Amino acid sequence: MTGSAQDYDIDVTRDGEALELRLSGRFTLESGVPDGCGMAESDMSDVKRVCLIDAGIVAWDSALLLLVVRATKQCSDKGITLDLSGVPAGARRLIALASAVPEREGARHGKATPSVLARLGEWAMASFKASLDAVTFLGEALCSIGHFMAGRARYRKGEFWLIIEQCGPQALGIVTTISVLVGAILAFVGAVQLKMFGAEIYVANLVGLGMVMEMGALMTGIILAGRTGASFAAQLGTMQVNEEIDALRTMGIPPMDYLVMPRIVALALMTPLLVIYADILGILGGAFVGIVGLGLSPTVYFEQTIELMTLWHCAQGLIKGSTFGVLIAICGCMRGLACGRSASAVGEAATSAVVTAIVMIVLADALWTFMFMVLE
Repeated sequence: MTGSAQDYDIDVTRDGEALELRLSGRFTLESGVPDGCGMAESDMSDVKRVCLIDAGIVAWDSALLLLVVRATKQCSDKGITLDLSGVPAGARRLIALASAVPEREGARHGKATPSVLARLGEWAMASFKASLDAVTFLGEALCSIGHFMAGRARYRKGEFWLIIEQCGPQALGIVTTISVLVGAILAFVGAVQLKMFGAEIYVANLVGLGMVMEMGALMTGIILAGRTGASFAAQLGTMQVNEEIDALRTMGIPPMDYLVMPRIVALALMTPLLVIYADILGILGGAFVGIVGLGLSPTVYFEQTIELMTLWHCAQGLIKGSTFGVLIAICGCMRGLACGRSASAVGEAATSAVVTAIVMIVLADALWTFMFMVLE
């Protein structure tokens, strides 16, 4: 029996009631572990003893030990004596050391599948702990914002303005693209139905109200959740892995004041401004479709847009935008501070921050929409 690369050779010979396995060549993991030791292909009906003989082993490692273990198991199953006197002394010592202490009964625990009730209990306990951690984080964040309002928060003003730049001006490119396209899509969708009644002019109302009341804030929130929320989680998660947050606590600097509060305030201030920007560009995107695609007059289109739109409609979008900004910052910072101590944990924290933020945005949007409908 030879290896695929001719690195090792197992010569099986029969000597009366003894079966000799002459090993030569390289028995290393690089050469490949032999699938068998030659006994499976031999007639073992009247064999009483199996001998492993070093017939020129050039090099060996765990592959030789695995071969010996397999031979031992096969001989034990057939009630045959295995002679290891011909195996290299180092391998014999390792085998003897490994088998010196018998395996403790019950040491191998099978992976028991928990019952449905046990899984339900674990889920309930994990949910309770996550809720408690979220409430604790929210309370600490409110206290930190209170310190900021009172002028007692400990943070770096230069870093605060840098965070504002990251949340606001650096997000203008993606907000511009999405807002224009969303406005154009709203106009296309509305035009398909309104053309049937000869009411193409009302595309202006559809796009204007749709952007300022709903789509401007919603799309901006989703964009910031994927862009800024994930960034916050990754930044704080990396600081957690590098033990920088522990160092801040050691120096007596509250991480909530130094890291979390500036991000919450920055995003709460920048999101409404981005919503206004998104509303304007969305209306312009819809106007392009209405003017070029439907042949409407620019003057008539914008007059129709302004006529129906009120400050209350615009305020609804701004209120939603401010809420979305706070939720995104809280989700990103909370997941970042709760990050584990590995690189994979940072990725999981960023993913969790985005998913949590989007879910919270949808829930908050539904709640605000219901409240505004009741107030009207």
